Amino acid sequence: MKRNKLTMYKVKDIGGNYLFLLPFLVFFCTFTIGPILYSFFMSLHRWPILAKEHPFVGLDNYRALLKDKIWWQALRNTLYFATLTAVTTTIFSFVLSNFINNLKRGANFYRFVFYTPVVLSVAAMGIVMGWTFNTQYGIVNAFIGLFGIAPVNWLGSKELVIPSLSLASVWWGFGGPMIIFLAGFQNLPSSYFEAARIDGANNRIIFFKLTIPLMAPSILFIIITQFIAHLQVFGQSYLITGGGPGRESYTTIYYLYQTAWRYYRMGYGSTIAIGLAVIIFTITIIQYLVGNKRAKVEY
Repeated sequence: MKRNKLTMYKVKDIGGNYLFLLPFLVFFCTFTIGPILYSFFMSLHRWPILAKEHPFVGLDNYRALLKDKIWWQALRNTLYFATLTAVTTTIFSFVLSNFINNLKRGANFYRFVFYTPVVLSVAAMGIVMGWTFNTQYGIVNAFIGLFGIAPVNWLGSKELVIPSLSLASVWWGFGGPMIIFLAGFQNLPSSYFEAARIDGANNRIIFFKLTIPLMAPSILFIIITQFIAHLQVFGQSYLITGGGPGRESYTTIYYLYQTAWRYYRMGYGSTIAIGLAVIIFTITIIQYLVGNKRAKVEY
């Protein structure tokens, strides 16, 4: 009897906790899990948006995706962009946050200035960066012109278009990771650094042998979240380059948009979405396992 009473008390306590979670769980299942399952269902059908019937095709859409040259090109562009942007953002925000953390005066001013671009919408950022990299009137070409360098077609070159979009994205989004790194720096135990200086360590040794290992969890978190976010890039290629030149800045989400909302092939568009979701999930797990192992070794 006592065991039954204890079990009932535990169930009541746990049940109360789940009642608090229930609104979020309903929202999550309705607007996240539901659409994912329905998208997978659509990917198994030929689904012209205006047709009344949607015939079942099984895995034909997935077989077509594996042979789709545009998909593979868009995926390469996306992986290139995501890797370049995530690494650059992490390094840039880490260095700037370390700089701000060491300031004795003016830290709040720099924090405000560097974070400001984050509040811009992707549309505003696209317009600003489109003009910034403009071949004839852009500020980037005006700056390099001061050194006698001829204007560069940043957005019209197949070699430079992805790095240019990446640079625009870094400028737009590095403020968020910078704030996270600042919080990490401010929570580092000062006793470690005092002991290192007493032992004769200089700033370079402290930075590479102490600061970076202690910040490894934050670095891992930023790299993974930034990589996942930039695998879903759409606005930059849509607003700044329109996927050009040619298809050199096509991304998977841009290809999905073109397939589903320009050509109204909802079934194949859902297949592209599921394919990208599987790739993101796989890469995330690999990054987490490898990064977590390295972080433990660092400690």
